[in-house]
Amino acid sequence: MNIREATIQDAQGIGKVHVDSWRTTYKDIIPDHFLNNLSYEQRTELAKRNITKKDNHMLVVENEFGEIVGFADASTRESNVVPYSSDLTSIYLLEEYQGKGIGKQLLKELFIYFNKKGYQSIFVEVLAENKTRNFYEYYGAEYVKTVQITIGGKVLEEFVYVWNDMDKVLEKLE
Repeated sequence: MNIREATIQDAQGIGKVHVDSWRTTYKDIIPDHFLNNLSYEQRTELAKRNITKKDNHMLVVENEFGEIVGFADASTRESNVVPYSSDLTSIYLLEEYQGKGIGKQLLKELFIYFNKKGYQSIFVEVLAENKTRNFYEYYGAEYVKTVQITIGGKVLEEFVYVWNDMDKVLEKLE
């Protein structure tokens, strides 16, 4: 596996991973009609915007054939008004690459980036029904609050977590 910074040429691969991972990760959580209507083209355009957005940090994971099988994204959300903080906005892997330690490697790379930028707090938002929230909890994310969001006409609970000690997270990721 190769983890590297995303380039604009990676947008299509990121778009495919985004759609395919949502369809497996959020099956039985987000309504099927929403998941079935996800568009590779729309997610590719979103990836292009995120790759070129100032102060956004996006990584991709390539398999041994150079195919993109995952990505991670960090950017300070507009709603985040906490000084010296940022957000882990996504980590997505194709289902067959999950559970192999790749998410941990992506998390480590993001926290190295956050540490270099001098952030003191990092937030992540995770659907309450998404089992990957346990991954973030394991690496020290602390529950802050629950918010309600609507996706595909369904009201869902989303947990907001925070990390307040970059060194402690990096130590656990070693």
